[in-house]
Amino acid sequence: MKKITGILLMFIALCVQTQAQDKKLSLNDFFVNGTFRTQGVYGLRSMNDGEHYTVVEGNSDRIVKYSYKTGLPVGVLLDLSKIEDCPLAYINDYTFNADESRILLCTNQQAIYRRSFTAEYYIYDFKNKEIKPLSSEGRQQLATFSPDGQRIAFVRDNNIFIHDLRFGSERQITYDGEFNHIINGAPDWVYEEEFAFNRAFEWAPDGSALAYIKFDESEVREFQMNMFEGQAPDLKQNSLYPSNYTYKYPKAGEKNSKVSVYVYDIEDRTTLKMDTGEEENIYLPRIRWTKDPKKLAIIRLNRHQNKMEILLANVKVGTTTPLYREENKYYIAESNFDNLVFLNDGTQFVITSEKSGFMHLYLYDMAGREKQAITSGDFDIIDFYGYDPARKLFYYSSYEESPLEKYIYSINLKGVKKKLTPVEGWNEASFSKNFNYYINVVSNSEMPPVTTLYNAKGKAVRVLADNKHVAEKVKEYNIARREFIQIPAADGTTMLNAWIMKPVHMEAGKRYPLLITQYSGPNSQQVMNSWSLNWLNYLAQEGFVVACIDPRGTAARGEEFRKCTYMQLGKIESDDMIAAAKWLASQDYIDSRNVGIWGWSYGGFMSSLCLMKGHDVFTTAIAVAPVTNWRYYDSIYTERYMRTPAENASGYDTNAPMHYVSQLEGNLLLCHGTADDNVHVQNTYELAERLVQANKQFDMAIYTNRNHSIYGGNTTLQLYTRFVRYLMEHMK
Repeated sequence: MKKITGILLMFIALCVQTQAQDKKLSLNDFFVNGTFRTQGVYGLRSMNDGEHYTVVEGNSDRIVKYSYKTGLPVGVLLDLSKIEDCPLAYINDYTFNADESRILLCTNQQAIYRRSFTAEYYIYDFKNKEIKPLSSEGRQQLATFSPDGQRIAFVRDNNIFIHDLRFGSERQITYDGEFNHIINGAPDWVYEEEFAFNRAFEWAPDGSALAYIKFDESEVREFQMNMFEGQAPDLKQNSLYPSNYTYKYPKAGEKNSKVSVYVYDIEDRTTLKMDTGEEENIYLPRIRWTKDPKKLAIIRLNRHQNKMEILLANVKVGTTTPLYREENKYYIAESNFDNLVFLNDGTQFVITSEKSGFMHLYLYDMAGREKQAITSGDFDIIDFYGYDPARKLFYYSSYEESPLEKYIYSINLKGVKKKLTPVEGWNEASFSKNFNYYINVVSNSEMPPVTTLYNAKGKAVRVLADNKHVAEKVKEYNIARREFIQIPAADGTTMLNAWIMKPVHMEAGKRYPLLITQYSGPNSQQVMNSWSLNWLNYLAQEGFVVACIDPRGTAARGEEFRKCTYMQLGKIESDDMIAAAKWLASQDYIDSRNVGIWGWSYGGFMSSLCLMKGHDVFTTAIAVAPVTNWRYYDSIYTERYMRTPAENASGYDTNAPMHYVSQLEGNLLLCHGTADDNVHVQNTYELAERLVQANKQFDMAIYTNRNHSIYGGNTTLQLYTRFVRYLMEHMK
């Protein structure tokens, strides 16, 4: 009897387990309920002693101090709920001053573009326990403490202001700022987007001066976007007559902002222009102070972006001398700019370069002489985290073990290297100020992100977030897993990295529709051994094979692989994607009559191009916010890879989707937001018109007042529901 009961209990348990594993995914899990949302450590700041760090907790209203040694909290530094009549309810961001006696709190952010925003800033004094607004004259941007902690610089209405904490005074130091004409201390749209930075001013290391870039965009042509009433949010003022939002956007081959560098002397209250040369058709993507407060480094880039110089400016007289110069037969990657680091000894600097054919770290002296390569080998480094003078170690991340995985290392000048991240997968790190500790976030295709605190010896101190709740939740579903594979490229010899997800209930002998997901842009990467659980898993549940492919031109495999698409964006990538699709379609479990492709932005450019150019294999495509001719896109990004339309007309036109409209035979869904400041809806409208005139049928979804990310209110759920229905209708 006991034996029968035991068997019965096992049978019941097995049934329950099977039932649990058959729980079905829904789009609401991803876009409404956050069923698989992961957790981490947010607002992390290392404190001066290098033994403690702070994070934002609660409802983003508390700053808690933790010990690196134990990973345990040691106290609450600030709790907004405990401050009487506190003027702010939550913290978007925060920074300490030099001696950590004050903290600058950022709240109520309102986005301008991708990285820029206005906000309300408040200063909290730990000694007096007082909280005061930074300024009462209007919203601010980019508020930043001086290194001595006595002042805060910020931008308002395109001008720079300095708040003196000792006297509570506010000083305006530029007066010519004007919307769509002059910007002081903040980048224009195209610099912000394509040189990936937001603040264009820097304090001298002793706080004695403020260097800033001025952008004169008076001659840059304007782009207009209609703004309607809409909903979520609703613009009531546009209920009958839409307004026009007009901003400066330089398209490929058009005029850019004229840029110049100035230094404001705090004591003398004088402003001096730095000499950056007579050529105006250049870029100045970064300014960086050396350890000498009299010397400012200015990165100067030619318009083709294949010649980079670092100019060393004497800020007392404005003269400059060249410190470093590099040329590249293709272009110089923008990621190099933030890897210019002047070491604390004042005699050396570190920079990255691809001159060996791979991205590596190099050490130079202040006379501009190369001392040595810090890293070397047939792999690219990714991040440079800094230099520890006490241990004489450089910290970086790289692809050296696999193009699919990222690990963190330390290395000394003798080449002795140590791997700091023991768990397989994709690793990120944040180091304490003295490099005594680091916090590692790692995930892989089978493991949600795990955040762990390590000491300098690489010993784990404490797991700070393990996302076990997500791992346990996943067990309730029968979720498709990614398999990493390689697929032949169009040249027949290069092997492309890819992953594939097969339907969760595959039947022998049955053929399934295939959807390829990709981005494909220069130096991008989609095929990584990292955690991902999204709507594509839902498609696999519903009977789709999903594959992701990184064609030639993407990251992690050296300069020649990455830059082979130079002057012909779209050609090699689409050739590779078509060849990969044909290879996949030849597999005995793929329904070759139903092969689709989708993508967003550059991925939308690719999906629309592949459907037309590869009409013999692709039957359906979804193109979201696609570039349809690079003539419509911005100057910095486009010319980096294509030069100007005047120099490369065939490269622009013969690889554009609109060049292939006569070849459209399958199902095409175009989606775009009307307020996309990045890839203008003009791209979709112009492609649509050419399809109409070619008498081609297609589908189109336009999203009112939505930007490049197409979100707000119920938008995201509606958008992805549309994707799924379109694929179900045309591919199943």
